[in-house]
Formats: sequence, C-alpha cells, structure tokens
Amino acid sequence: MRFLKNWAGVLTGMAAGLGALTASPAAAETLLVEAGSVIMDAGSEPSGPMTIVVIDGTIRDILPAGSDDLEVYAVEGSRVIDLSDKTVLPGLIDLHTHLSGDPSGEFWRAATTPPEYFTFIAAKNARLTALAGFTTVRDLGSRTDQVTQMLRRATAEGLVPGPRVVTSARTIAIIGGHGDVNGFTEHVNDVLDSGFTCTGAVECAAKVRLASQYGADLIKITATGGVLSQQGRGLEAHFSDEEMRAIVSTAETLGLRVAAHAHGARGIEAAARAGVHTIEHGTYLDDQAAQVMRDSGTTLVPTLMALRGVSEGLGSGTYTPVVESKIRAVQPLMATLVSRARQFGVPIAFGTDAGVFPHGRNAEEFALMTAQGMSNREALASATTVAARVIGLENEIGRIAPGYSADLIAVDGNPLADVTVLEDVDFVMVRGRVIE
Repeated sequence: MRFLKNWAGVLTGMAAGLGALTASPAAAETLLVEAGSVIMDAGSEPSGPMTIVVIDGTIRDILPAGSDDLEVYAVEGSRVIDLSDKTVLPGLIDLHTHLSGDPSGEFWRAATTPPEYFTFIAAKNARLTALAGFTTVRDLGSRTDQVTQMLRRATAEGLVPGPRVVTSARTIAIIGGHGDVNGFTEHVNDVLDSGFTCTGAVECAAKVRLASQYGADLIKITATGGVLSQQGRGLEAHFSDEEMRAIVSTAETLGLRVAAHAHGARGIEAAARAGVHTIEHGTYLDDQAAQVMRDSGTTLVPTLMALRGVSEGLGSGTYTPVVESKIRAVQPLMATLVSRARQFGVPIAFGTDAGVFPHGRNAEEFALMTAQGMSNREALASATTVAARVIGLENEIGRIAPGYSADLIAVDGNPLADVTVLEDVDFVMVRGRVIE
C-alpha cells in the first residue's frame, strides 16, 4: 500500500508539471533564410537578395535583404541560414514514386523478403528523395499494407527525414493483371495476395472503400497491362468501363482522386472517360485518347525516367525475356510522349516512377522533358505549381509565399535558364526542417 501511495504522489506531481508545461506554450522557432536570389514560383523571375522568414515551419514573410522590417523577426533564439550565394526556390514535387521499393528484376524477392524490411527501404529512400530536392511526393503503390501510411506520419512528425508523402498505399488491380501477384505458384500467389484485386463494379467499389479505410490519400489503379509484370499479353485495358466508373464515382464520394497506370491508347481513353484525374505513363497516347483526356481535364504524368532506368538494365540479365521485349517495344514511343501530349493539348505534370530506377535521380526527368519540347519554365512548373494543383495542395506548396509551407531548396545558377541545375541541390528544407 505504501508503494501505491508513493506512486500516487509521483503521478500527482507529474500531472502538475504537465499542466504547467501546457499553460506556457514553447516559443515559436524563427528561421531567417538569407538567399542570393529567390524564384517565388515558376512564373516569376529570380529576385535580388532576399530574406525568407520562417516561423514554425510556415513562411511568414519575404523581405529584401537588409530591410529594416526584418528587425521584428530578429528575436532571441532566431537562427540565420546563409544561402546568400544560392538561388532559393520552392521544393519540387514528384507525382509518381514507390518509396518502399528499389529497382530489381528479381520479382521473386516478394516471396522471400519479410514485409517489415520494406519499412527500412522506405525510410532510406525518403531521405534520398528529399536530399534530391523533392519535398513532396505522391507514392503510388507500396510493398506492404501500412508502410507508406506510417512513413507519411513519420516524416510529418519529423521522426524520419523525408518529403511530405501523399499515398495511395496499395494498388487496385484486376485479378491476374498488372498490379496483382504474378509469376509464382498458386499457393505462393495466394499467400502474397494483398486483397486489393476485384472483378465487377460492386467489388471494385468495395476495394476503393477498403483503401480509404486503410488511410489512402488517393486511389491508384492499373487500368492497363504493365511493362515490368511477368505477363506478355499486351498493354491494353484491364478494367471494364463499368468497373472504372464505379471506382471513380466511389472515390469521389470519399473525397479521393484517382490515378491510373495506363499504357495502351484504348485503356488511356477508357480511364479518362471514366473520370480519372491522372494518367500515369500514357505510352501509346494517340489523338483519340488525347481528345478524351483534354475534354475530361485529365493530366498526363509521363514518367520518362522509368524507361531510362529500365533500359539501363537491358541485356544484363536483370529482366526476364518477357519483360525485356516489352521494354524494347515502348522505347521509341516514350521518346516522343511529351511532344505528342503537347501537340494534342494534354496537360502535363511531373512524375518519375522512382523505385523503377534508383531514388535520388528524380531530377533527371527535367532534361528528358525539355528534350521533347518543354521550356525550362514549363518543366519547373510541372514539378511545382502544376503538381501541387494535381494533389489539391496548391494553397500550401509549390511556391514561396506567406502562409505556405516552408518547403525550400537551393541551387547554384538559375533553373529557368538551365533546368538541369536541379540535378545538384545544395540545401533542402521540408516543413521548416533542414534535411541533412
């Protein structure tokens, strides 16, 4: 009894202490980021020297360097970050990543690797992605049920260095199609099945609800076959029109957007007509499919780096013969994808499919986009203001402005003159936290 009474006293003291702590909130952290020049957004020109005031992870003010108005922010405990020889611009956004995966043609590793291991892979890749200048990512398909949802929380809370994560979690696929478990015996397929395949409109709608229950920020479907799956049956439509309409309408009732992996032209057309928000890859885009995308307001996320990454493994035994033949078939098409989309008036946003190639190389996508006709400014916009709008965060990220999240990167040079300078980022801040 004396033990219990003693602990009761301790707990009472702790409660009083916690009450005192909550009654006196900690002072807000103030950072003064001194920049040689600032690109506020992709539509702006570089400024002269400026100071960006960041308080508790939010941009409070942007003032000319040396301005008298800065005195009010030079409070005790404020910190100065000297980037006076750098260009500071908004953090970049990659709309198509797979943080819990690393490139490999060894599809069988899904049957030999415990799911917990992918959490460590995801944490490693989150840091690499942030250091590459990407302060927000949309993760479209993870290796285990909760890895990216937990990574989303860990990066938001500052437990793990990395970007803001918007995730679809698992991918909804047809049974036996791209996104389902393939290439194993029936018993192993059953063990690895994540429960996100469906047949028929009712069942597909139920899988959307299940994804929402599991914490998905959006829905990802594999609307057509894929290049890296083990089937060699083509890249056209997988879901029926009725199934895709059910997926999109159910997602909309839950406030979720839909991203559709789609290669074949008729699959692209069907997905856009059903109302998906983005087409991922879009390899065989033709005039008819583009017209539907244009009319539906569907955005293309071309993922040109995916082809570069997998092409680097051709002839090395990395991929099975079935996969190699599909890679070679899409090479000439991906070399003209962005130019075709622009010709047809299809909006384009930045996404790479990182995970198919090593994470951290995301910015190499910019050079591939400009090689197909995009200007440096358009390419930068695709990874900032345009991408922010795609994920519904245009009032929070994608530009440097008061009230926006302090997602900042710094580079040498001017990316509006040469977008490839973004391949070498010197400083990264996510939500006001410097990524080391």
